[in-house]
Amino acid sequence: MKVLYTGSFDPITKGHLDIINRISCKFDEVVVTVFNNIDKKYWFSIEDRCEMVRGAVKHLDNVTVDYTEGLVVDYCEKNDINIIVRGLRAVSDYEYELSISSINKHLNKKLETIFLVASAEYSFLSSSMVKDLAEHGGPFHTLVPNNVAEKIDKKLGRV
Repeated sequence: MKVLYTGSFDPITKGHLDIINRISCKFDEVVVTVFNNIDKKYWFSIEDRCEMVRGAVKHLDNVTVDYTEGLVVDYCEKNDINIIVRGLRAVSDYEYELSISSINKHLNKKLETIFLVASAEYSFLSSSMVKDLAEHGGPFHTLVPNNVAEKIDKKLGRV
């Protein structure tokens, strides 16, 4: 069975990677798709974000990385995917994700969304937090894969 795990991944964190690792053990194929959210201002281009995700998941044989700027439901239909996996950190995530899941289901009755609760060690972690720490010289390296930490350091002129 093939599933979709989506996000903007600006940048991918160890919390995202934890979800990907966990679902890669449960499903035959995981498609990690980098999307653009019109409400967000990105540090990295979609190509850079895909590159970072690919580097972070290269140890997982059943995970592929793709991108799109369209609707999730359209991507799923074009790629014969009927299950979307979303990670949850807090109640506020659930409320947001439930509304997205509901509209996706309205647009495509075949789509199911599975919510996976973040591991306790990553329940606080977000890409925004990583960027804030990095911008202010805080200790962010342990929160992201090594390839991502290098990319952030390079972006901030610390290499």
